Amino acid sequence: MNELIAVALFTLLAVISPGADFAMVTRSSYAQGRKAGLAAAIGIALGVQVHVLYTVLGIAVIISQSPALFLAMKVLGAGYLIYLGYKSLTNTTRIHLDAGVQVQRSGLVAALRTGFLTNALNPKTLLFVISAYTQVVKPGSSLALDFAYGAFMSVAHWLWFSLVAVFFSSAALRTAMIERQRLVDRLIGVALIGLGLAVMVSGVR
Repeated sequence: MNELIAVALFTLLAVISPGADFAMVTRSSYAQGRKAGLAAAIGIALGVQVHVLYTVLGIAVIISQSPALFLAMKVLGAGYLIYLGYKSLTNTTRIHLDAGVQVQRSGLVAALRTGFLTNALNPKTLLFVISAYTQVVKPGSSLALDFAYGAFMSVAHWLWFSLVAVFFSSAALRTAMIERQRLVDRLIGVALIGLGLAVMVSGVR
C-alpha cells in the first residue's frame, strides 16, 4: 500500500507540473476544439507506455549506462519540442471558433499523433518513469505489478490532460484566446522552444 501511495504522489506531481505536454494540449484544444484536445490527451497517455515498456524490460538500465545514447535521446526530444515551437511561432492560419466542430478525422489522428510523439520523445517523462521505478517500486516485483503501475501512470496523464482539454476548449476561453491568437501562438511557441533548448543545454553539460 505504501508503494502504491508513493507511486500515486510521484505521478501526480509529475503530471501537473507545466511542460511540453501541457503546452501542446492547450494549443490543440483552443485551436481545434475539445475533440482534438481529448485526442491529444489519449496520445500522451499512449506515449507514457513507451517509457514504461523499455523501463520495465530493462532498457532503461542500458540508457542510464550509456551517456551517448541518453544524450542522443535528449537531443531528439529537444529537437521535436523546438520544431513544435517553431510551427506555433510561424503559424499564419487564422483560427475560427467553429473549427473544433468541423474537425476531420485526420485532424483527430494528427492531434493524437502529436500528443504521442510529444510525450514519447519527452526526456522529462523518460526521467520520471525511470525515477519512479528505481526509487519507489521495489526490486524483484512482478512484471504484472510493474505494468499495473505503468497503466496507472498512463491513466493519470490521460485524466489530467483531458481536464486541461475540456478547460481550454470551453467556448468563452476559446473565444478570448482566438481573439488573441497571435499572442497565444507566440507564447506557446516560445515556451516549447525554451523547453527544448533547456533540455538540449542540460544534455550537453
